[in-house]
Order: sequence, then C-alpha cells, then structure tokens
Amino acid sequence: MLAQLVIFLILMLLVSRFALRPLLATMRTRQDHIDDQIKSAEQHRLEAEKFVEDQKAALQQAREEAKEIVERAKVQKEREAEEIIRLANERAGRLMEEATNEINREKEKALAALRLEVGELSVQLATKLLGQELDQANQSKLVHRYLEQVGRIQ
Repeated sequence: MLAQLVIFLILMLLVSRFALRPLLATMRTRQDHIDDQIKSAEQHRLEAEKFVEDQKAALQQAREEAKEIVERAKVQKEREAEEIIRLANERAGRLMEEATNEINREKEKALAALRLEVGELSVQLATKLLGQELDQANQSKLVHRYLEQVGRIQ
C-alpha cells in the first residue's frame, strides 16, 4: 500500500507537471483572452453609445437649422408679398391717375368742340334772325362774347 501511495504521488507529480500546468496555463490564457474580449466589447459599446448620442445631437441641430431656414423663408415670403402688393398698389394708383388725366383731357376736348359748334350755330342763328351776313370780324366777336357767357354759366 505504501508502494501504491508512492506511485500515486509520483503519478500526481508527473500529471501535475506535464498535464495540469499546461492545462492551467491554457485555461489562464483563455481566461485572459475572454477578459480582453469583454473589455473590448465594453469599450465598443461605450463608443457606440457615444456615437448614438453624437448622432442624436447632430439630428437635433439639423432639425433646428431646418426650422430656422423655414422661418427665414416665411419671413422672406411675407416681405416679398408685401413688396408685390405695394408695387401693385402703386401701379394701380398710377393707372387711375393716368385714366383720370385722360378723361379730363377728353372732357376738355369735347367741351372745346362743343363750344365751337355752339358758337357756329349761334352765328348761324344770329344771321338768320338778323337777316344779314356777318363778316369774319363780327362773327369772331360774337362767338367770343357767347363763349364767355357759356363759360360763366358753367
């Protein structure tokens, strides 16, 4: 039994030296590798979280910039609309003024033509009533006097 014990101890020593130590070294190496992988995975997770936060911040900034661009476009649109309305009102005012001036000019032309015709008719009437022909000088005087009277009546 002592021999078995000695053989068992020698066998344990040999197994420990040639099998157990390399096995434990391999297991330690494997454990170190797993620990490195866990650390690397944790580092990658933190980097990914940071990247996600950066992307969220960039997205928020892009939204704010888009909102600002839309606001500026609205202000620009309103400014341009006001300018178009102002120009249209100015043009309408000019057209109204031109139309009024044209109406007044045509009115004056019509009145002048009417005065001339009334003067000629008056001379014809006076000629018939007086039974005589008026010479050019008398006709001009009569027309001029009559037109002054018509001008005062208006």
